[in-house]
Amino acid sequence: MERAIVLAASAIGAGIAMIAGVGPGIGQGYAAGQGAAAVGRNPGAKGNIMSTMLLGQAVAETTGLYGFAVAIILLYANPLLGKL
Repeated sequence: MERAIVLAASAIGAGIAMIAGVGPGIGQGYAAGQGAAAVGRNPGAKGNIMSTMLLGQAVAETTGLYGFAVAIILLYANPLLGKL
């Protein structure tokens, strides 16, 4: 009985952890749009704008990857099952 509860809670937790992918997607889309607008206003600064934007997007993407890693751990390498 306890095992079923832990597995169900882990599946729910993994689903909630995957919601973490929504934030980086929205943020990266917004950053790309603002970067394109900035290049349109000042084409001479394209290199600086693009490098800063890509660095920011890489940092934002790590949040989604952490959520994905937590979900995979909860589903396949569940540390809570060993406590039963």
